[in-house]
Amino acid sequence: MSAWTTLVQAEDLAARLGAPELVVVDCRHSLTDPAAGVAAWSAGHVHGAAHADMDRDLSAPPAPGSGAGRHPWPAAAALRQRLGAWGVGPGSQVVAYDAGDGAFAARLWFLLRALGHGPVAVLDGGWARWSALGLPCEAAVPASPAPAEYPAAEFDRARLLDAAQVQAHLRQGGLLLDARAGERFRGRIEPVDRVAGHVPGARNRPYSDNLSGGRFKAPARLREEFEALLSGRAPERAVAMCGSGVTACHHLLAMEHAGLEGARLYTGSWSGWIDDPARPVATGTE
Repeated sequence: MSAWTTLVQAEDLAARLGAPELVVVDCRHSLTDPAAGVAAWSAGHVHGAAHADMDRDLSAPPAPGSGAGRHPWPAAAALRQRLGAWGVGPGSQVVAYDAGDGAFAARLWFLLRALGHGPVAVLDGGWARWSALGLPCEAAVPASPAPAEYPAAEFDRARLLDAAQVQAHLRQGGLLLDARAGERFRGRIEPVDRVAGHVPGARNRPYSDNLSGGRFKAPARLREEFEALLSGRAPERAVAMCGSGVTACHHLLAMEHAGLEGARLYTGSWSGWIDDPARPVATGTE
């Protein structure tokens, strides 16, 4: 069967449930209530889906003052161990989903993509569309899969930038796309981090701009919109950021779905940027 590498539709996933190579992972999460994700999974989830905790499974432990941000990028060994516990091997078809818009599922997608795993996709429309269609779900805890041993892969560090690399990227004319809502980017509100504003030189494109009616826009439309932002730059010249390196992955997924591969991630993002009070902060329009 052909691999899913960016998005998968609910009907197609439903048709492959139970396939031996398939691993489904529920990534539902709430920034304001860290326990909400597992509670939602316990109440009902895609049949057979494991649960990924954003703080424990998809991030490293907090390291205040390090520049790593609120959701530090995990060590490859820790991620490989978690993948093995979920039954993910190098040939597994992984499907990640969240409540609907893909903002949290895209984090797992890019973690695996940066690890070199090809067959991984996000469920377009997530749990909202799956449950609305009445597709197979359950509340029972799935039986533990046979543990798998994920090979000793490492992250492609060229796709993961820190603050100093972002500053150099901007000096060299690269594009820095901030996926946060416009009000946060402009510094009008800041519900999560202690400082409001954005990295000077960044451009704002809220990740919600990748969606229409709760699902990703068509590849041709996404390509047109991102090429306008790239202004002739290669996709590799784009770096995505957000508040903590999570929802920025939505841009990386949208770009790859549009055929624009190779964009990179500022892992610490805004919460990592402001760890150093000497770094400049901009407010207002870009």
